[in-house]
Amino acid sequence: MTVYVDHAELPFGRMLMNHLVADSTEELNAMADEIGVKRKWIQEAGTSREHFDICNEKRTLALQHGAQPVDGRFIIGMARRSQPGQGAERRRIRLRMARQPTR
Repeated sequence: MTVYVDHAELPFGRMLMNHLVADSTEELNAMADEIGVKRKWIQEAGTSREHFDICNEKRTLALQHGAQPVDGRFIIGMARRSQPGQGAERRRIRLRMARQPTR
């Protein structure tokens, strides 16, 4: 499973939110199921910007379940490199992942 999570920590109420993305909708939904995120919370479904906003607790769970930590530039790059017309089914991107330390 190739799933990525950033450490954006964007404020939402009393929580800090991060982005969970994947190379395919199937992988994204599988990870959401693994970490207990409801599929109805998907953002921008069917587009190259498809993702879940997840709190820090869910981010930790995603990392424990194999998500790769990346920075925001990687997330943005995924959306830009997606081919038009393919929706969330992304080509595998052979970029060096800018890893960031997990907190």
